[in-house]
Amino acid sequence: MYLSRLSLTDYRNYAVADVTLGPGVSTVIGANGQGKTNLIEAAGYLATFGSHRVATDAPLVRQGAERAIVRGVVSAAGRDSLLEVEVNPGRANRLRVNRSPARPREALGILRCVLFAPEDIAIVKGDPDQRRRYLDDLLVAMRPRYAGVRADYERVLRQRAALLKSAKARGAVPAGTLDVWDDQLVSAGAALTAGRLRLVAAIRPLLADSYSAVSGAERDTAVSYRMAADPGTGHDPDSRPSVDLGESGDLGESGESVSGGDAEPDQEKIELVLRHALAARRRAELERAVCLVGPHRDELELRIGGLPSRGYASHGECWSLALALRLAAYQLLRGDSEAGDPVLLLDDVFAELDAGRRDRLAAVVASAEQVLVTAAVRADVPTALVGAEFHVAGGVITSG
Repeated sequence: MYLSRLSLTDYRNYAVADVTLGPGVSTVIGANGQGKTNLIEAAGYLATFGSHRVATDAPLVRQGAERAIVRGVVSAAGRDSLLEVEVNPGRANRLRVNRSPARPREALGILRCVLFAPEDIAIVKGDPDQRRRYLDDLLVAMRPRYAGVRADYERVLRQRAALLKSAKARGAVPAGTLDVWDDQLVSAGAALTAGRLRLVAAIRPLLADSYSAVSGAERDTAVSYRMAADPGTGHDPDSRPSVDLGESGDLGESGESVSGGDAEPDQEKIELVLRHALAARRRAELERAVCLVGPHRDELELRIGGLPSRGYASHGECWSLALALRLAAYQLLRGDSEAGDPVLLLDDVFAELDAGRRDRLAAVVASAEQVLVTAAVRADVPTALVGAEFHVAGGVITSG
């Protein structure tokens, strides 16, 4: 799989841009603020229909323009597909596949990308929401139907939170109303949790090899999923240990096993755990007007050498682990697709790495079907990554 053409109209700082690409390595060179990351962001947008940098679409439209258009031709399995997205801030975006209207959920998977960016360090060193986003983005990339599960859960969460705030303001909640939203939260939350558990089980055997490949060192690495839903206590989940669904997938303190070893997660038992936790925290939720139960409060725990990476690992170790997580995602998507490798997008990432990690990462990714690399200067790009070269200045792209 590779992106053979990328065209932009009124996207970020590009009035018009049209780039012809091919398999192998393509490098985009340019000073900071000239549009390198915007180009990578646009390529990623065609894969996810969202930006990795901003939560809304308004910043994607060039100042003074009403809308932006992103087009890409994806070559995979011997055929080309044309993806076109019209970005309309404040209104519904329009998507076309081979010039026919389509919905995002129908087009997910036509282009698959794995993006490496300087912000990836936050997956390891940042707050739990960064790690949850890593899981959910990868889950949707592998199984597009989870886009609907994720959207359903977020919708229920917003509605339930609004009801809790309203109940606190009025001093009472209408009989049965919260129960209805509890049922929906349990259903969507259990489906999302089960998907995350399957994904963590798939990542686990890949992480150690990926870490060694980029760090050049053999270290114990571990990844486990921890549910905040602990029915045995009414304490604030932000200030107490959460329930571990780690190597075995057992739920520990609650006594309810949601999976055993490599077995499928038991979604019915996850629902039972969530339901018990909701009942136990009902009073606290009403008092605080906050949803305290659900996968939006869970954690992906990362360890190096037996210790939590966050707060214990060195900066270099954190970078190696962040890169290993992206490489694990690449390996999963690569093994899951008959259409070929996902496109690798490396946005100014080599400038963040020491020489050893830079060269080892380049050696690992050089064999991918397509790699798009951005850098401020050519010297930042390892010699192993040679291929087509483009230059960008002020939103204008030139080749050679």
